Amino acid sequence: MSRDLRKYTSQTNIRLIIGAFILLFVIGLGLIAIIYGTGAALVGLLCLLGALVPISLVALLMFGLDVFVKKINKD
Repeated sequence: MSRDLRKYTSQTNIRLIIGAFILLFVIGLGLIAIIYGTGAALVGLLCLLGALVPISLVALLMFGLDVFVKKINKD
């Protein structure tokens, strides 16, 4: 068993992000559907997907900057 802490941290962060999305989409939309109905759940899904657009744009920008900085600092 290796002790690569960077890999462990990366895996843990990815698992936390996936878990948060599962909680948000499955549990959150499920509760909306149970309490308010399926129409409200569909609107909630639309709102969640709309909120993901700026979040994904910022994440893509940060990833691009990371690649750019690593390419410049090859020293």
